[in-house]
Amino acid sequence: MRLFYTSFVLCVLYMSTSSTCDELLSSEDVEFCKGKLKVIYPDLVVDKCMTVPQKIREKISQEWGPPQVQLPSADEEKKYTLLMVDPDAPSRQKPSRSYWRHWLLVDIKGEALQRGDVSAVQLSAYTRPTPPKGSGFHRYQFLIFGQPDGQSLSLSPQENSSRGNWDLQAFVKRFGLSGPVASLQFLTQNHKD
Repeated sequence: MRLFYTSFVLCVLYMSTSSTCDELLSSEDVEFCKGKLKVIYPDLVVDKCMTVPQKIREKISQEWGPPQVQLPSADEEKKYTLLMVDPDAPSRQKPSRSYWRHWLLVDIKGEALQRGDVSAVQLSAYTRPTPPKGSGFHRYQFLIFGQPDGQSLSLSPQENSSRGNWDLQAFVKRFGLSGPVASLQFLTQNHKD
């Protein structure tokens, strides 16, 4: 009874902020979000961990381009790296292509990031969240890292050859990135599911 009551309360709270209760976030999913990062699509503002409402899923996967990304707490004098990954490729149950790299920007100026302007050096062009039909919910994670001064970031030829199975931790370690200083994620599934 207690588990049902807790799930019911969570569902009611969740519905009050997003008008959907199709997928409750696990505590691990909720804890991922930190640093007041904001990801802004045309009809969707993601400023906390959330599940994308059904009515928006087709737009996010087939219509909308890269979102605006804003971090008000960014240090004006520093540069940042933005990563967008899917740790659940091709599914959360069998993530054999995990950390699929959807977007990678480097040398983002802090003062620009405060405003939501992430025009910077693009190492991987933005690709929309497109979970395969029947693969369930995927987490799409946005991570902001601080860059060391004078560091020039790049992808290796092997990393450039495929976006799947990307070793995010090795990339972070190789360039001495700090953080993540902020992170945010949303869950979505194929719009036909």
